[in-house]
Amino acid sequence: MAEARPIGVLFLCTGNSARSILAEAALARLGGDRFESHSAGSEPKAAPHPRTLETLEVRGYETGAFRSKSWDVFAADDALPIDVVITVCGNAANETCPVWPGAPIAAHWGVEDPAAFEGTEAETVDFFAAIHDELAAKIEAFVELDFETIP
Repeated sequence: MAEARPIGVLFLCTGNSARSILAEAALARLGGDRFESHSAGSEPKAAPHPRTLETLEVRGYETGAFRSKSWDVFAADDALPIDVVITVCGNAANETCPVWPGAPIAAHWGVEDPAAFEGTEAETVDFFAAIHDELAAKIEAFVELDFETIP
């Protein structure tokens, strides 16, 4: 009997530099082998926000593989299989998304943009941490869902 492949999850944000990468990292850690985690953006930045990578490093994540990428990578006919697409910013949720191969489940988690936060360095560090923790809490609930019963 063939082993089931992991559930492919794509987190979307406009710039793919903060929220979507934090979510990708959290699912990779919390979802185990059951999920394959990805992130992308409609208008990706040149690189992840430095504070995003610092936030992950402080929590023990390996950050070398994270990069900002276009959602077009996942919309191609030969793209990796995606079963769930989750937008984590209002802009991406309101944009006309590509037609995803396989008609994945779509969801929206509105989360504030830590890259747009204005405050002291300490306040910014705390804000990025809070956004990571908010996303991780959502993902902890998400990984408990029974995807066999979702139509």
